[in-house]
Amino acid sequence: MLESYLIHMVALLLVGGMGCVVGGTPASRPNIVVIYGDDVGYGDVGCYGAIGVKTPNVDRLARDGLRFTDGYATSGTCTPSRFSLLTGKYAFREEGTGVLPGNAPLVIRPGRETLAAVLKRAGYRTGVIGKWHLGLGDPGAVLDWNGEIKPGPLEVGFDYSFVIPATPDRVPCVYVQNHRVFKLDPADPLQVSYQQPFPGEPTGRSGRGALKMDWSHGHNDAVINGIGRIGYMTGGKAAQWKDEQMGEVLTEQAVSFIKQAKDHAFFLYFASHNIHVPRVPNQQFVGKSGMGPRGDAMVEFDHAVGRILATLDELKLTDQTLVIFSSDNGPALDDGYKDEARKKLGAHRPGGPLRAGKYSSFEGGTRLPFITCWPGQIKPGVSSALVSQVDLLASIAALTGQAFNTHDASDSENILPALLGRSEVGRQSLVEQGMRGDLALRAGNWKYLPPGRVRDGLGPWTNVQIAEPGLLFDLSNDPAESHDLASDYPEKVAELRRRLADISKDGHQ
Repeated sequence: MLESYLIHMVALLLVGGMGCVVGGTPASRPNIVVIYGDDVGYGDVGCYGAIGVKTPNVDRLARDGLRFTDGYATSGTCTPSRFSLLTGKYAFREEGTGVLPGNAPLVIRPGRETLAAVLKRAGYRTGVIGKWHLGLGDPGAVLDWNGEIKPGPLEVGFDYSFVIPATPDRVPCVYVQNHRVFKLDPADPLQVSYQQPFPGEPTGRSGRGALKMDWSHGHNDAVINGIGRIGYMTGGKAAQWKDEQMGEVLTEQAVSFIKQAKDHAFFLYFASHNIHVPRVPNQQFVGKSGMGPRGDAMVEFDHAVGRILATLDELKLTDQTLVIFSSDNGPALDDGYKDEARKKLGAHRPGGPLRAGKYSSFEGGTRLPFITCWPGQIKPGVSSALVSQVDLLASIAALTGQAFNTHDASDSENILPALLGRSEVGRQSLVEQGMRGDLALRAGNWKYLPPGRVRDGLGPWTNVQIAEPGLLFDLSNDPAESHDLASDYPEKVAELRRRLADISKDGHQ
C-alpha cells in the first residue's frame, strides 16, 4: 500500500510541475466553492424539474455550467455523506460514522487525508461554514463546551470554521467558531446531555402547548427558541441561535470568508442547514413558495446561493472559481415536526422521478442535484457521466497538481475530465448506503439491492423487506426502480452481488 502511495505521489507531483491544463491550455489555480444542501432532493431545484419552488440562483449555475443527471452522494443520511465528501472514503468502511448525536467525538482522525488538507498543502485558504455533523473533540473524552473545542475542523485541514456542531434539530443549539462557542458568556456555562434532562428546563413533552412548531416524533427533549430538539442543554443563553436568523448568519460568514480570502486561492465548503428540519426560514421568505416551511426554506437556500455568486461577481472572481453544487442526501417530508410539508406539497415531487428519499439506498436517497460551474473552462450543458462526491478529493487533487494519501482516500477516483465536461465517462460503478447500513451497487445502468430491509418513501417511512435473490433494475429505462428484473437476469444478479461483496470486503471497485 505504501509503495502505491509513493508512486501516486510522484505521478501527481510530475503533473503538478506541468501546471493544470484545462481544454488544452494552462489555467490558473481556481478558487473552489462547494455549496452543499441538506436534504435537498433531485426534484427540489428548478433545473431538475421543480414545480412548487423557484430556484433562480441554482438554475444560474446549471445554465452557466454542467448539470449531471447521475450525480451521487454516498449515503442516504448526512454524516456518512459528509465524511465521504471530505475524506474520499466510503463511510461504511469506518466505525462510528452513522448519524451522530450533537456531543459525538470527531470521526475524521486528525492527520488523515481530507479534501481541505489537500488544498491547504496547495496553498489555499480553507474554510468551512455551516453544518458540520462530523463530531468534535477526542474519543472517550467529555467535551467541555466552555473551553477549547478540539480537535475539530481546524485539525483536519481547515484554516477557519464557523459551524453548527450537528444538526438544527439537535443540541447544542450554538455556533462554534474555530475552537470556541460563538458569543458564549462565561458567567452562563453551557451543559449538554443526551441522557438526562436538566432540572428546571422545559422539554417538548412538558411544554408542548407553548411550542411554536409542534413535533410529530422524536423532537421533544430540550426546547430552544420555542422548538423541541433532540438532546438536552442548559445555559449558554447568549450563544443560542435563532432559527429564523440562521440562514443570514451563515451566509454572511460565507461572504466574509470570500472577501477576506479574495487575494489568495481559497476553498470554501458552505454546508447549508437548509432544508433540514426544523424548517424556520427568515420572515422575508415565509410564504414565498406556497409550499409551507419546506418550500420557503428552499427559497432561502437559493437566496444564499445567490449571495455567494453575487459576491464572486462583485470581486470579479467568477471566472476564476469552480463552484460545485450538491446535497448530502435525498428529500424528507415529515422528519419530526408538524410543518405541513406533505399537506402543502401539491404537484411538487421532491425526488423527481426517483424512488424513496432520505435514509434509503433506493435512488432517491443518494442521487441528487450535482452541478459544476466554472465559466470559460466548463462548457454549459448536461452530462450523464456517473459521478460521486467521494471522488472530489482525487479529482481536485489532480486539478491542483497535488499528491494525496491513497490509503486514506481509498475510494476516491480521479474523474476530473467528467466534472469539467471533457468526458462523458465518469465512474464505472458506485455503492449507495442506506440508513440501516444496507448497501446497493450501481454498475453502469444496472442497480442491485441485496436481500434485507430497506427504507422506502419520504416520511413517514416504510420498511421494504427484499427477498432472495435481491432486486435488479435497469436505471436507463426505470429510474423509479419499479420493475424488478432479477428473475430475468440471474447471471447479472450473481455478478453484481459478488462485486458488491468484494467491494465491501477489500475496498476496491
